[in-house]
Amino acid sequence: MPVLNRIAEFQPEIAAWRKDFHAHPEVLFDVHRTAGIVADKLRAFGCDEVVTGIGQTGVVAVINGRGKGGRTIGLRADMDALPMTEKTGLPHASTVAGKMHACGHDGHTAMLLGAAKYLAETRNFDGRVALIFQPAEEGGGGGKVMLDDGLMDRFDIAEVYGMHNWPGMAVGTFGIRAGGIMAATDRFYIDITGRGGHAARPHVTVDPIIVAAQMVTALQTIVSRNLDPLESAVLSVTMVEAGEADNVISRTAKITGTVRTLDGDVQDFIEARLNEFVPQFAQSFGAEASMRYARGYPVTVNAPAQTDFAASVAREIVGPERVDADAAPSMGGEDFSFMLNERPGAYIFLGNGDSTELHTDTYDFNDEAIPVGVSYWVRLVEKALPADAG
Repeated sequence: MPVLNRIAEFQPEIAAWRKDFHAHPEVLFDVHRTAGIVADKLRAFGCDEVVTGIGQTGVVAVINGRGKGGRTIGLRADMDALPMTEKTGLPHASTVAGKMHACGHDGHTAMLLGAAKYLAETRNFDGRVALIFQPAEEGGGGGKVMLDDGLMDRFDIAEVYGMHNWPGMAVGTFGIRAGGIMAATDRFYIDITGRGGHAARPHVTVDPIIVAAQMVTALQTIVSRNLDPLESAVLSVTMVEAGEADNVISRTAKITGTVRTLDGDVQDFIEARLNEFVPQFAQSFGAEASMRYARGYPVTVNAPAQTDFAASVAREIVGPERVDADAAPSMGGEDFSFMLNERPGAYIFLGNGDSTELHTDTYDFNDEAIPVGVSYWVRLVEKALPADAG
């Protein structure tokens, strides 16, 4: 595997950073320890500018290339963990109760730090690179908060790139695709109102539990019978709540769920269909229902030109046969989508080997992937901003 020799040399150092982050997980915007270590290391590497507090606890470092001209490209890593209890039993397992790096953001942060160290040493590019260390990817929308703080304009970022480890893909492989690669993550909340009463006299009630039970099944037809089979969407009911006693028919019931889509038009269609379908379905039982639809992270959309470029960089690192440029998209969500809505760029999957799935209590980032990921970042900068461009 033609990873860069200098990066391979300090892989153990990067892995040590990663394990330290793993042992001390922080969630959402409360990543003060992690962000502090990141900022200190970036300063020690000799980055030209290190700015903290972007998006509350985000960190951005700028490294200038050798030439005076050129563009600025952004590389982004997420820093936050999940509110989970770790069960790996590893020596570097979480030391914080109820918090765990179960998505590999510890590895993402460490790899981007490794790239910063190399790029600050060599500066074999013309232009600037902005290294973006983001808080609160896991549900907090930290990417959008950094944008609201002026991230793109303040650092004059022209393109932006992201990376995520991917269990089930072999170490030393990449996956990418143009267009939607990660789904929009919306939620819906349905409140059903019937007429409560004694459980022994159901005929004088309008049972909202019956309505909810039928509605859970009927909601599945929005995807299976209303949507073009060639389109992708997921509608999952995840919570049903009703009742307080075994001899009482409740007056109300609640249904909560999620919708995942890879296309804005499909997203609009499902929202409109839910708003139309839910009250009419409840009325057919003599009940009433209201629906609230909350949009979350948008679709993560890779720009075609930047996707082709990222794939070409990946091929340089691992070989053409180990890069899938038409990888299957994921119905998981990613708030890097906000950044890709502001600037063209691409998001790539990095093989994590035969690990357990993301967001499981036995997951761990594979340190063997570190040289591959760091080499990708470095070559992406050097190829996007060639030193002889001026």
